[in-house]
Amino acid sequence: MKYKFTISFLSFCFFLLASTTISAQEKATLKGKISLSSNDSPEGISIALKGTRLGTITDENGNYKIKNVKPGTYTLKVSAVGYTPTEKKIIVKEGDELTQNFNLASNSEELTEVVVNGGRKNRFARKENQQVSRLPLKNLENPQVYTTITGEVLKEQVVTNFDDALKNASGITQLWASTGRGGDGAGYYALRGFAVQPTMVNGLPGLTNGSLDPANVDRIEIIKGPSGTLFGSSLISYGGLINTTTKRPYKTFGGEVNYTVGSYGLNRVTADINTPLNDKKTLNFRAISAYNKQESFQDAGFRESFFIAPSLSYEVNDRLSFLVNTEFMSNETTNPTMLFLDRSNPLRVHNISELKYNNERSYTSNELTIKTPSYNLQGQMFYKISDQWTSQTIFSSSSAKSTGNYAYLYEGTAYVPKIKEGIVLNRFFNYQDNKNSTIDVQQNFNGDFKIGNLRNRIVVGLDYFNRTTFDRSSGYFGNGTIYIGDDVATFNSLYKTTNGDSGVLTKAASDAIVGNSPRNNSKTKQEVFSAYFSDVINFTPALSAMVSLRADRFINSGDTSTDVDDYNQTAFSPKFGLVYQPVLDKVSVFANYMNGFANVAPGQNRNAGIVTPLSFNPEHANQFEAGTKLNLFNDKLYATFSYYDIKVSDQVYVIETPYVDPTQPDVPQPNNQTSYQNGGQHNKGFEAEIVANPVTGLNIVLGYSYNDARLTAGDPDFVNHRPESSGPQNLANLWASYKFTSGVLRGFGLGAGGNYVGDNKIMNRATAGTFTIHEYGVLNSSLFYNADKFNITLKVNNITNEEIYDGWSTIHPKDPRTFAASFTYRF
Repeated sequence: MKYKFTISFLSFCFFLLASTTISAQEKATLKGKISLSSNDSPEGISIALKGTRLGTITDENGNYKIKNVKPGTYTLKVSAVGYTPTEKKIIVKEGDELTQNFNLASNSEELTEVVVNGGRKNRFARKENQQVSRLPLKNLENPQVYTTITGEVLKEQVVTNFDDALKNASGITQLWASTGRGGDGAGYYALRGFAVQPTMVNGLPGLTNGSLDPANVDRIEIIKGPSGTLFGSSLISYGGLINTTTKRPYKTFGGEVNYTVGSYGLNRVTADINTPLNDKKTLNFRAISAYNKQESFQDAGFRESFFIAPSLSYEVNDRLSFLVNTEFMSNETTNPTMLFLDRSNPLRVHNISELKYNNERSYTSNELTIKTPSYNLQGQMFYKISDQWTSQTIFSSSSAKSTGNYAYLYEGTAYVPKIKEGIVLNRFFNYQDNKNSTIDVQQNFNGDFKIGNLRNRIVVGLDYFNRTTFDRSSGYFGNGTIYIGDDVATFNSLYKTTNGDSGVLTKAASDAIVGNSPRNNSKTKQEVFSAYFSDVINFTPALSAMVSLRADRFINSGDTSTDVDDYNQTAFSPKFGLVYQPVLDKVSVFANYMNGFANVAPGQNRNAGIVTPLSFNPEHANQFEAGTKLNLFNDKLYATFSYYDIKVSDQVYVIETPYVDPTQPDVPQPNNQTSYQNGGQHNKGFEAEIVANPVTGLNIVLGYSYNDARLTAGDPDFVNHRPESSGPQNLANLWASYKFTSGVLRGFGLGAGGNYVGDNKIMNRATAGTFTIHEYGVLNSSLFYNADKFNITLKVNNITNEEIYDGWSTIHPKDPRTFAASFTYRF
């Protein structure tokens, strides 16, 4: 049986190779690379065979390929906005593979347009990225939905932090500000009703315990839906993932420096320098750095960071190339003010109005800070095996540390009965000493070939992921009590204090409390071995199907000092998609089935003091989605409309009940615990995104999402409630900008937009009740002037000075009205 299988497999491989060779002889292929004389991205440049319907656009590296060209004489035209079009006559023979490279020169009459638009009129739309599907698919060919936030829109909005960048995407909103604490200190966001963190850089693991710096962002992809098939389970969620694509070296000398100043002491300096390192311009180096410092709008709080990202590219020849990306960030900040609501008893307040919180109070000190240094290192080797196959070998390593004080305020389960209204919060803190590190090795083989008349674009990959955590943090200590409400006098008399505050914790006091207290001493290790493939089959140029599968072996060593928490699990994750283009390259209708999964650690049942160990299967999420994608009017209108339905099964939850030992009724006993794996969640919704350039100079980004999420089975305290991690049901975003391209005002422009955030039930359970952050809208605006060598932008955020919050069983105040001025010089 083994030999029969081997012979069959070899026969199939021979058939593939023979089929690709035969099909290659039928028609010709044109390929090449487009270089630009400026430092603009060579992506999205148009290549067309005049007099035919054949054509394509370049990828992010300037590469292009046109297949199925019949023998004959043609004129090949290359064009981009702001560059002089180039044409060349070519003779195509049967079975030819012609290489035609071009270098486009800037059109001096449109130089301002070049600097601003980077060769694209619709400068907020850059949809083609191989990292999304690990295949060279156009947006209309991909059955999965994703949103791209470009670096151009971030510059126009004077974005200085990652949270503000994500406000430009539909269906995502912040749940929890970055805390800096070990393991999960980055910000949390709700995406399709599930919590997610920004943990992917260039499609690979990239950890941070703080906030990412936008200086090195070329674009951000919000890849939506359970994506376990291609991205695994360790760092993403059932709602999708946030992938940051970084800037890369290019072939000319150039760069820019920027200085931004703004409200609350904002001072930010960035520099971006690129240079070739040899005469052939095959070895290129780029370095991007940023220094950022800003105080809080509250009575205490600040953030200070330094960031640097060197990168190096090397083209050995037309088959072999290397790319190395690195990012180093040093960050020190105070903890954001977070009010944790009581989770065990009925709430005393149910909205911000009843809370009566003065959002200018931070209840912290600038002495209590946490440092979160991190780095990401990625190395890639790209090799062209043949005309049909390429190889991509990737190594990545990342590290995120947390050292310093982490503090928060928690509403106690027992409040003072004599206080008539308001809430009492206790301050807790600990000393963080934590390090997370990852190693990831990937090997991808990409093929583009025909079997008969069926075109196949396939990726076959192997992945090894390793995550190690060291934790030497202290335990948590209580220190001080805070009162929020109108009955301050009663609180002061009971707690012998003033102003409802038992005092701000200082670093000296913190150090004295922590002292030589016991520390954690744990090391945990996780390993994941994965194999996956994804194949897009074109039955016709308009009709294609995607078939994908991942096999994942998860090995958890837990705390290496014991074997009790060790466990291994195997999971399979399929994915299917269909795309039909009734109007080729302009309109597509798609449907997908996608799967995500999560490995579940062993648990235990405790009944009358008897402990029984338990093991669980991986839990799974399954999504069905359908919609349409548009690319109309020569790339001037991109739009996506989709409806999705996600069901999660096999969720694990624990029910606790009090236990009293009848032989020792007065001795406190641990609660009984009973674990179940039959929990479920059902999220469904609609999303719309439009990126448009209706007239010259006007660019619009518009998004709307509706999400209906409900826990269908599990803990009775939550069943039939909207999960608190789901965020608001309704979200909308808009940014529109207009730049004058002629006349006296040439180079001037203005932008305006904002966000609508619907009611957010940050506490929503049977026992405690509901706390709702009510809907709000925020308006922003900018005014800018672009010239050949410099750019000036003025920005106002939260124009109407709304008092806004986010939360996830917590209340976190966000910035009021802020101003910023940005100056950029290019060379």
